[in-house]
Amino acid sequence: MNSVIPSLLPQDTTTDERVRRARVAVLPVGSFEQHGPFLPLATDTVIACTIAAEIAAAHPVLRLPPVTISCSHEHADWPGTVSISARTLYSVVDDIAGSLRRSGVTRLVLVNGHGGNYVLGNIVQEARGQMALFPGLQDWEQARSAAGIETSLDDDMHAGEIETSILLHAHPELLRPGYESADHPADDRKHLLTLGMAPYTGSGVIGRPSRATAGKGRDLLASLAGSFGDYLGVLDPGAPDLSDPGAATAEE
Repeated sequence: MNSVIPSLLPQDTTTDERVRRARVAVLPVGSFEQHGPFLPLATDTVIACTIAAEIAAAHPVLRLPPVTISCSHEHADWPGTVSISARTLYSVVDDIAGSLRRSGVTRLVLVNGHGGNYVLGNIVQEARGQMALFPGLQDWEQARSAAGIETSLDDDMHAGEIETSILLHAHPELLRPGYESADHPADDRKHLLTLGMAPYTGSGVIGRPSRATAGKGRDLLASLAGSFGDYLGVLDPGAPDLSDPGAATAEE
């Protein structure tokens, strides 16, 4: 795990940020929750940080370290899962946004790695044009298509094809054996919010991780990094796209 930390945390200095003069920050929001027997508890945090790193490589943003514990109450029946309340997550994000504004960074994108963080949508709505939530449903659908993901977003709920593919590409050392035979569909999850995940899966998996490949993970991340440009255009019109070889020249 220690070998992974440098790639997940921002390494820039205050001098780097003074030169960059970013007007938009990206905040990875993960979780610490069960992901079956083959993915780590920190999977959502790893994925959110990996997406944020891809974004920062292509766009002039201030990349923040992650929020690592969030709203994972539906996973409370599994050992290792830790949650904070939606109220606490709201306050943490609100405090971070306030601190950024005082330092001159007036726009914030929440890069969410955990579907149970519903409160993040409310925070963005209340910010009225100063925040965005990424990736959105359309971004994921576009990424699924680009990567050739076989499982639908609804079926691929947890520790499935998408999450396993991203870790296979970006951090294969974090996977334990067994994902190839861990498929568990649970299409009818009508009472998930009320009962949590335990009634729908014994392993903690809902999806088809056996279909995951490193190539799919690579293509998912590339598509998401490209999709982010639309969000930057809304929050910070005129910001250069670092993935465009002519952008740096034009800025100079």
